Amino acid sequence: QVHVEETGGGMAQVGDSLRLTCTASGRDSRGAAMAWFRQAPGQERDFVATISGSGITYYADSVKGRFTITRDNTLNTVYLQMERLVPGDTAIYYCAARADPYASVIETDYEYWGQGTQATVSQ
Repeated sequence: QVHVEETGGGMAQVGDSLRLTCTASGRDSRGAAMAWFRQAPGQERDFVATISGSGITYYADSVKGRFTITRDNTLNTVYLQMERLVPGDTAIYYCAARADPYASVIETDYEYWGQGTQATVSQ
């Protein structure tokens, strides 16, 4: 079992930066692959970024070059650094973990989810 909790988010303007933090706890949390997904108003939840237990990363094309996912295995924590934000980044951001060290871009591969944190980007 893994408990996932996100912090960070908030309000930003175009071009600003925000950092999201996700902490995983529980017996299966160490070395678990983790990911960020997001859901914009009226849209389905989409993949943003993922990181494997060993640090291999994958990004959605829409955020590549602007967002960076990293992890600190000593703290069981994953970060999503978001740069050069645009209004299209406005969404609820969800952190997810899977009981497997291999990263995946597929939402249904993740068993454990946080409650989500809102990030809003305005002009």
